[in-house]
Amino acid sequence: MTTAITGGRVVPVDGPPVEGGTVLIANGKITAVGDVEVPADAEVVDAAGKWVLPGFVEAHGHLGVCEESQGWAGQDVNEMTDPVTARVRAIDGINPDDEGFRDALSGGVTTVVVKPGSGNVIGGHTVAVKCWGRTADEMLLRDPVSMKSALGENPKRVYGDKDKLPSTRLGVAAVIREALTKAQDYKARKAAANGPFDRDLTNEALVAVLDGDLPWCQHAHRADDIATALRLAAEFGYRLVLNHGTEAHLLADLIAERGVPVVTGPLFTARTKVELRHRTLRNPGILDRAGVRIAITTDHPVIPINFLVHQVTLAVKEGLDPAAGLRSITVNPASMMGLDDRVGALKVGLDADVVVWSGDPLDVMSRALQVFVDGRQVYRFNAETGLGETQPIFYQES
Repeated sequence: MTTAITGGRVVPVDGPPVEGGTVLIANGKITAVGDVEVPADAEVVDAAGKWVLPGFVEAHGHLGVCEESQGWAGQDVNEMTDPVTARVRAIDGINPDDEGFRDALSGGVTTVVVKPGSGNVIGGHTVAVKCWGRTADEMLLRDPVSMKSALGENPKRVYGDKDKLPSTRLGVAAVIREALTKAQDYKARKAAANGPFDRDLTNEALVAVLDGDLPWCQHAHRADDIATALRLAAEFGYRLVLNHGTEAHLLADLIAERGVPVVTGPLFTARTKVELRHRTLRNPGILDRAGVRIAITTDHPVIPINFLVHQVTLAVKEGLDPAAGLRSITVNPASMMGLDDRVGALKVGLDADVVVWSGDPLDVMSRALQVFVDGRQVYRFNAETGLGETQPIFYQES
């Protein structure tokens, strides 16, 4: 069946807006965008007076592995019994029934890269999932997406409290170097082996980083930690993506020179620790003007994921170009995470993740009215009740 979303202000993000445009959807994919003829048998969604955009992409969240309102029982974000857990996979901890996924849809977010937390020096594989489905496998977009690692306060606090290495920034960097050096040696031994070879999942995961198959998502707030991240990436040659980058504006020129993208945020937090003392909503705009490719994150559940677009709005208020703001939650995170062949824009051939907004999404009074994931409407705002309604994910007997 073909669905036609017609008459709205269509914002493809990777191209100019089309007034009174149409988005055609068939078999879960976008088949046409712009001034196109609507097939006679299409199901028509009237978007006149509304805005039509691609579903937003959250580049750094913990939905499903750090469940809301569940306390200890819902915390599967970090296996903090070993500072190096490169072998673990975020997909194995995701609970699709986490309320955060429904919040995501209400905020127009249809894709999220779920990451292990930052308590470990090397936290494990990240995964990209859609925000609707009854199992992580049904929701799956790509696995793995990247390797998560952390510098700074978190790992030194976690393992310092246990009187274990690492308890300093020196120790954190040493743990990364040691793990990657072991992975280099493992790769050489495996290549030289003439017969059976005992595989090691931690080293296999790190070799994928060294080979360039996976980017290295580096948690780093402070400028000195960002400098360490750049130093380590140059030493081992992996593809670096800075995560958080609270003080990235202090090194914007160096980051731009290296061509390193930054997933920045969360932007709404108080300055509750030393690493956040230079937090500013001007950070995204400064980075963008310096030539750094940026994405903005909520770090959900640190900031509720449905507030993703509101962070962009306030960053625009503090100097970020509005078009760059929309790119920071669509095409930019999609390309950083290697997902731009599937999501991030209204483009023929991409997944039909489409959101109909009441108006400009950067206006805090606008709301997502209808959300389509893979061409299926999974959320709508009920004007009569004032509540959002999400399609149930679990089997219901008819």
